[in-house]
Order: sequence, then C-alpha cells, then structure tokens
Amino acid sequence: MKFQIEKETLLNPLQQIIGAVEKRQTMPALSNVLLRATNNLLTLTTTDLEIELISQISMIIDAPGEITVPARKLLDICKSLPNETIINFSVKDNKAVVQSGRSRFSLATLPANDFPALDSINSVYEFEITQKILRDIIDKTAFAMAQQDVRYYLNGLMLEISTNTLRAVATDGHRLAYCEKEINIDVADIKQVILPRKGVLELVRLLNETDDLIKISLGNNHLQAEFNELRLTSKLIDGRFPDYNRVMPTDCDNIITADRDQLRQALVRASILSNEKYRGIRLMLEKDLIRLQAQNPDQEEADIEQEVVYKGDDIEIGFNVNYMLDVLNVTNSEMVKASLRDSNSSFLLTYPDQADCKYVIMPMRL
Repeated sequence: MKFQIEKETLLNPLQQIIGAVEKRQTMPALSNVLLRATNNLLTLTTTDLEIELISQISMIIDAPGEITVPARKLLDICKSLPNETIINFSVKDNKAVVQSGRSRFSLATLPANDFPALDSINSVYEFEITQKILRDIIDKTAFAMAQQDVRYYLNGLMLEISTNTLRAVATDGHRLAYCEKEINIDVADIKQVILPRKGVLELVRLLNETDDLIKISLGNNHLQAEFNELRLTSKLIDGRFPDYNRVMPTDCDNIITADRDQLRQALVRASILSNEKYRGIRLMLEKDLIRLQAQNPDQEEADIEQEVVYKGDDIEIGFNVNYMLDVLNVTNSEMVKASLRDSNSSFLLTYPDQADCKYVIMPMRL
C-alpha cells in the first residue's frame, strides 16, 4: 500500500471523521482509522460501534491495499506538518511509514480484518434536505435531550417523518423541545426513529449553513446521512418515544408577551443567586409585570422586576432557570410568548415569527 497526498487533502477528512474515535475503547481497532486504497480512491473509516464515519478522497494510488493505523496519532502528525507539504504514506513490515520532507514517522498497525463494520442499512425511507434546514431543526431541539437517563429512549433526538413534514422532538422528562420543517417526501404512514445523542452531536458538527443537499436514509435500525464525499451511519435507539402531543399544554389563557433579550437578561441576573444544584427560581405574574425571585442555601436573595405585556391572573410559579434560558438562547427572535393555565401547569413557549417551534417547561416546587 503506497500513496502520496497533500497535507490539507488528508487533514480535512481526518478531522471530519475523528469524532467516532473513542479515547477509551474496548477493542484496540476502535482507536484506529481504516485506510483502504483502491483504484484512484482513498477511503477513511472510523467507528465506535454506535456510529460510523466514512470519507473518500479521489487521488492517484501508487499501490493498493488496506490497513488500520492509530487515528489520533495520524491526525496529530498531519496537524504538525507545515502547510502545503506532500505526505508519503507506505506500509512495510506491519508498520505504516509517514514521511514528509525531513520528518519520518513509523506507526503501529492492525490488520484491516480486525476493523469492525456496522451492519449494512436496509433503507425504508429516503429523502433529501438542505444542510441549513437540518442543522436548524436540530439546533432548536437537541439541547433538551437527556444525558445518561435510565429511560434510554430519552437519550436522543426523535425524528418523525410524515408526508412533506420532518419533525424533531427532544425531552429529558422536565422539558420538551419541538420543531417541524417542510420537506419534499411522500410517505404512506408516519415513521419515527430515535437518533442517539452521539449521532446527533456528530451530525450537527458535520452540517454547515449552506443550501447544499444531504441525503438521509432511514432503516429499521440505522440512520445514514450522505454528504458529497462523507457518510455518517448511526445506530438507532430501540425504544418507544413518549407521545409529545399529550405533553403540549392546552387551554392556556394566561399569556405573557415579552422582549426576548430583556427577559433573558432578567433571568440571567436572577440566576446568579439561585441554588447552584437545583437552579430554581420563583416567578410572580401581575398585570404587565414579572417578578423573579431567587434564593440559595447561604440565605442570599435576588429580586428582579421586568415589564412585559400581561393581562391574565396573578400567578406564582417555580421553574428551572436554565431550562428557560436554553429556550431563549436558541433563536434571535425579538419577541417571545409564554402561555400557562395556572401555577401548577407547564409553560408553553413560542416565538411569534417561528410558528414551527414549541417549547414546554414543567413547573418546579420551591
């Protein structure tokens, strides 16, 4: 196996696929990148058995072959070399030799046969979507995913496909984020899949703010996203996601309309003296006024008043300030609308200029 390649041509794909390489792994091969050189094509593959990232580079191959080498070490070597240098890669006596100018590195290798591969995906649904729209729908919901929850089906993002609509929903049991976008797809029934947390984070890292199309394939056990020369495959979480429609508050007659940034700043000020562990804040609603109160175990208190548009009942309610701030930070909208029924009901937050997104925050006992 032998080829020559420019530093940048190898570095960029390596940086794209390095996210699948675990620092702590159960199999030695999982810390390696599989290099497969065939006719005018170099394929780089990494996996952690949950997600798989594959990048392809069109180039001249001097001698075909396949081998695995330590991924992070190869990446660090590429980063350390001067720009616009040529890298010579070859395999000799079970060692990978990386040479550039007066620098020479000899890396340990493992056979390509030791490298695990994810099962091939049997596509059930396929659709194309712009990277910008997919990134937007994930950015506006993924923050509400659970982390290491025993209810494993909450540790990911639920994607739901129906005719001409893609919905993303995330919840950790205390809050819920919902967003939907129009896409061009015609399906006979509604399909739901749960993409695990790591798959979501890697997908967002690879997406950009362009109108370039990305192809999404959904199988029974996998999701696959295909870019131009890059492919991400992720296992899906096998579980039943909660019915998000039942969580959405109804009959919310008490409606607050506020300047998003002013409300955000008021919440940040109140949060300074909130309990560092529970982050609870008391909110009191009066006509055209919100009062925010925070206390902590050191008997310190914050009392913040903020003018809003409100004509409903006088209500006192507790909530986690971080959950509210997360919702206010996902958009640049000027105004925010918060609706609730009474002091025991959940908040429903929406943005007047973004009807496709809804956020629910459960109340908290203080």
